[in-house]
Amino acid sequence: MTKILSNTEAYHCYCHHGKVNVPSRHNNYLFNPVLWSKPNMSGSEGIDEGFYSRQLYVLGHEAMHRMGSASVLIAGMKGLGVETAKNVILSGVKSVTVQDQGVATWSDLSSQFFLKESHVGQNRALSSLQQLIALNPHVHVSAHTGPLNKDLILQFEVVVLTDSSLDDQKQFGELCHSHGIKLIIADTKGLCGQLFCDFGEKFEVLDQDGEAPASVMIQHISKDNPGVVICTDDRKHGLTDGAKVVFSEVQGMTELNNLKPVEVKVGGPYFFSICDTSAFSEYERGGVATEVKQPVTLNFKPLHEALNDHELLIWTDFGKISRHQTLHLAFQALHEFVKKEQRLPRSWCQSDADSLLAIVRELNAAAQLEQLDEAAVRNLSCTARGDLAPMNAFIGSVAAQEVIKACSGKFTPLQQWLYFDAFECLPEGKDQQTESAFLEKGTRYDGQVAVFGSAFQEKLERQKYFLVGAGAIGCELLKNFALIGLGAGEEGLVTVTDMDFIEKSNLNRQFLFRSQDIKKSKSAVAAKAVQEMNPKMKITAHQNRLDPDSEGVYDYNFFMGLDGVAAALDNVEARVYLDKRCVRHRRPMLEGGTLGSKGHTLAVVPHLTESYGPAKSSAGNDIPLCTLKNFPHRIEHTLQWARDQFEGLFKNAPENVNSYLRDSVFVTRTLEQGDAEALEILGGVWSSLVDVEAGGQRPQSWEDCVSWARCKWETLYNNDIRQLLHCFPPEEVTASGLPFWSGSKRCPHPLTFDPSKVSHVWPSSSCCNIHSVGANDRKTRHYFVMTSTFLLYLTQRLPLHDSKSLFGCLLQTTHMDYVVAAANLYGQIYGIEGTKEHASIRKTLEGVRVPAFTPKSSVKIHVTDQEMEEDKKNDSGEAGEVVSVPGVLRGQLNLLDCPGTQRT
Repeated sequence: MTKILSNTEAYHCYCHHGKVNVPSRHNNYLFNPVLWSKPNMSGSEGIDEGFYSRQLYVLGHEAMHRMGSASVLIAGMKGLGVETAKNVILSGVKSVTVQDQGVATWSDLSSQFFLKESHVGQNRALSSLQQLIALNPHVHVSAHTGPLNKDLILQFEVVVLTDSSLDDQKQFGELCHSHGIKLIIADTKGLCGQLFCDFGEKFEVLDQDGEAPASVMIQHISKDNPGVVICTDDRKHGLTDGAKVVFSEVQGMTELNNLKPVEVKVGGPYFFSICDTSAFSEYERGGVATEVKQPVTLNFKPLHEALNDHELLIWTDFGKISRHQTLHLAFQALHEFVKKEQRLPRSWCQSDADSLLAIVRELNAAAQLEQLDEAAVRNLSCTARGDLAPMNAFIGSVAAQEVIKACSGKFTPLQQWLYFDAFECLPEGKDQQTESAFLEKGTRYDGQVAVFGSAFQEKLERQKYFLVGAGAIGCELLKNFALIGLGAGEEGLVTVTDMDFIEKSNLNRQFLFRSQDIKKSKSAVAAKAVQEMNPKMKITAHQNRLDPDSEGVYDYNFFMGLDGVAAALDNVEARVYLDKRCVRHRRPMLEGGTLGSKGHTLAVVPHLTESYGPAKSSAGNDIPLCTLKNFPHRIEHTLQWARDQFEGLFKNAPENVNSYLRDSVFVTRTLEQGDAEALEILGGVWSSLVDVEAGGQRPQSWEDCVSWARCKWETLYNNDIRQLLHCFPPEEVTASGLPFWSGSKRCPHPLTFDPSKVSHVWPSSSCCNIHSVGANDRKTRHYFVMTSTFLLYLTQRLPLHDSKSLFGCLLQTTHMDYVVAAANLYGQIYGIEGTKEHASIRKTLEGVRVPAFTPKSSVKIHVTDQEMEEDKKNDSGEAGEVVSVPGVLRGQLNLLDCPGTQRT
């Protein structure tokens, strides 16, 4: 009987003997390197890497383990509470308990996306429970409908209070502080938000910013007290005073290699001083200084003390310093107003605004603020009854991020107050508003009408919007579109397009999708999900890629029928193309993106603001090709090299094949580029489409894929390196007599393939999987030495077949595996230590497909939605103040990413 081998056995046997009985992929049996141990990337028992794969690249395994043991209580299940709960559950803590004694009202539907109209009159926590449970099967979620009390709170490591009274905040704040429980208080009132953190007197932050440790090549070290380290001038060292480094590979002054972490004092961007080196040997050459991240201990004041400490306010906008200080008093005054009147101030009621302002003035008699922003107090009073989905998305997501910091010890937490407002969204002439336009009417939009009025709501419902992308950002946008009623009127419509299909790794951050949706269209599933949130929403789902090939669908008439466009894209090229279409057709574009825990947003209004194309950051930090290919000396270089290999193998050739199949003049246009380039392009197309037996490289079996990957391994990790050493031997010297392999040039050592080493097999196995999938089991890339005669032969014999480009799918775990494994193996050749630092990997993959982080995706959405609301406030059709908000909110995002030490 034929023995069926395991995946690992099959690969090893094939590498040794050439042929084995390999299970057929047609039986859904495919060698998957994710299923067996991976060097430096696993050992994470209890973590579902398929589900959390993107988050792991942001937080790392250690932080995820700490989160997996934390229990969290979230009190209040209105819009703010459910947003916080959603993000915390998706992040992967041990358990979440949601508490709420109240029942759902019509105004709750303005922002509570897990409540339906049928839930009105029922308990909010119980009504939301099943939807919350479905978010993450790895988190235990329960509901508590009784009151908050000491016995309940003492069961948790982290407590989040939303929409709570000041008396409750003080009572439970004191309880949490005295028992070492991390406390987060979050509140939103109309267009204002408040956040407070108390993580105790000795909270340890293990990683202040989540960035990869700085690592610099050394040019010289003085023999002095203190010793001065001069770095190579290819990059600033990025260290700060007090940072600690360890030394390695130093020749001559070898004593440094054995020292424990040494504290540095920065003298400039390219040099720093260390300890006394006067007794050490003379420095000769080489060396690497690597930062060792040190934990820091933070002390937090309890709430009753922090209320009177204005130094604890975080400035989210330096143009609004007096407003932040005023809002700190105004929120306290609002609690006093509610306690006295048993209600919030009425919308746009001037007498209530006068009363609230009087309370603020009384509080300021003790606070002694030099500047009191009375207009901000009036705006808060007039909009406090509002319940806005975008504002809850922002504050709730930041609150969830603080929960993650509290549980994981990663990133610097908020210290301790944060206030945020978006009063710029209010309509012009707001002082002439009448209360009747803001009265509750028993509709799902009551929370929004209380701020903007019924006329604005009707305008939103008439909008026609085009959303490009239904991933993490797209899902959050669609959720908020449904809640605010965008396109929910008879004349309104939202069109969403996304060509991707749902994968398991999407479920951790694209909350509209569930496990039963895997392999289904993202846009179709997302559209159905938001229609369940708001049955009146008019939405159409497409599965088209937005590029020149789809201009027959998204033509002039389509764009001219739109009121605006929202971009939820994951690469710069697509953003630039969409920006050009919007500028050409004079349509505003709201654009945003995420990178780990960072985010950005941009509002583009034709003829008023700069378009995305010129505004995008230039690639000023590009690594020279010669450094990547021949002289890497940092893990970032090998990661970039591996990324380029991925694109070359699995993006460029397949895209050329697809262009050949779609474009009847592709060959003619390619020939016009010159023989050399045409030979490379058409040779790749020909080899991708022609079977191995006919001289091409199209795989017919799993063995063909293994053989191709094994040959590619030999070329990259052995033959190319031997050729480099042939040109520049280890003993090579320059014209000036200095060793060629010195400074930032590391002398490489070619590898000999060893199938018993996982680090050798892992890149090839990942490559096999991608190679077999990319061409529907039949695709490859091969390099030819061809003549012009063969070029003519190619143009006459190119066959027809389809090839699948994988560039848009780098988020798949196997593709990440290839990039990381190839980078670490290439690093072995040059003596560069492999990375477990997910920040390095995440940063290098920016611009391909950036791993998203659930809370930050939601934060970004608030910004985009508020920009849209401000754009729509102006009845004249002009842009109004649309350009004023994005700058404010971008500053907010940058500040919240990592408010710790800044590097020089």
